[in-house]
Formats: sequence, structure tokens, C-alpha cells
Amino acid sequence: MNAPIITLDNLAIGYDGQAVLSGISLAIARDSFTALLGANGTGKSTLLKTLLGLQPVVNGEIKFHAPAGTKPIFGYVPQAIQFDPLYPLTGFDVALMGTFGRVGPMKFPARAEREFVHDCLRATAADGFAKKKFSQLSGGQKQRVLIARALATKPDILVLDEPTAGVDVAATHSLLEFISQIHKERNLTVLLVTHDLPLVRKHAQQIIWLHNGAVLHGTVAELFTPERMAAIFEMEVG
Repeated sequence: MNAPIITLDNLAIGYDGQAVLSGISLAIARDSFTALLGANGTGKSTLLKTLLGLQPVVNGEIKFHAPAGTKPIFGYVPQAIQFDPLYPLTGFDVALMGTFGRVGPMKFPARAEREFVHDCLRATAADGFAKKKFSQLSGGQKQRVLIARALATKPDILVLDEPTAGVDVAATHSLLEFISQIHKERNLTVLLVTHDLPLVRKHAQQIIWLHNGAVLHGTVAELFTPERMAAIFEMEVG
């Protein structure tokens, strides 16, 4: 396994200084594909926001292992995103937002940046509908544009928060196949929040499973045994 890109050391996460989950100690390996699992209310979103720096740490420490000790660049793909239809943003306009962190606020991206965004849209097979209004795209098409936007940040870590929520089965399989492909081709570290266990079994390497206040961490082979699954779901092994 590769060296870690993120290490969590006795981390406690929560809101207003009150921990909802504590004692989290694990490492996310560089270039790994990690799935974050757990029922609603177990702390997945809180952990994700804390890693992204959107929520302060309650206790413990998050260590980032990027070059020169800098914080890794995150490319974030939310569950869904809506824009006011009064603003006729195209798919390209939305993907171009991924460059704003480098370009700076209120500055027009240079030609090289715009060409790079076109490359990201081609990589996600979204270039064919990038000129259409984002609000008029299907759920699967919107997610491909949002992944292109995340790639346009030139991320070290691609974070996807249930990217297939509300997307049909065919589009779900297509998106996960694509995410797995770019993970391998670009040596991206991927952190995927999902409830789809069959797709996790097929694509992920590592699992972080939040369950009843505990944090389970291991490989798919370690956590997807009948015995471990039965314990997690509080079922008897039959």
C-alpha cells in the first residue's frame, strides 16, 4: 500500500464543540479508492465536511501529507447542485468554476485554462452537451459536468458525496466505471460516499464504515466477509 495522503489521529468530529463521533484513527493511502459507508445519521457528512475544512475539528488532528507539507487540493463532487434558472449557465460554465481557485475571484480564465476545462469535459464524456444549459441536463449528465468541474481544480483527492443519488441504474454503473477508470489512469486518490454495496465491492479498495458510534476501517476483502457483514447489520449468520 502507498504512503498515506491523510492521517486521522484520535479525531473527534461534531458541531459547536460537541463531538458526534470520536476516537477516529486511520490513514487514507495516496492513490487509493476508499468508500465511506454508513447509515444516515452516523456522521458521514460531518466527517466529509471536516476533511474538506468546512467544519472545525472538535479534538485530535488531521495530518495532510502533500508535497512541502501543504494541504492537498480537493476536487469535490456534491450529491446535486442547483443554479437559479434565471442565470443561463451552460455545462461548460459550471465546469469552468473549477479553475477559479487558481485564477482568482473576478478574473476571466485565460485561454489555457479554458482549454483545460474542455479536456476535463472530454475526459468525462460531457463535451457533447457542455453547451447546453446546465438546468436542462439529465441527472447523469449533470454529475459528469460536476466531475469535470472537480477535475478542473487539478485535485490530489477527488471527493464524491453520493454522486449517483437520484441517478438511474444505467447511469449509476456508467459513472462508477468512469470514476474507477480515472482513478487508475490519473493516480487520483478517491473518497466516495455511497450506500451502494455491490458497486463498492466492485470498485473500492479500502472502506471506512461508520456504525453505531464505531469506525471500521479495512480492505473490501476484510470487511465484506459474511461474518463481518452480519455483525455490522446486526444479523445472525445463517
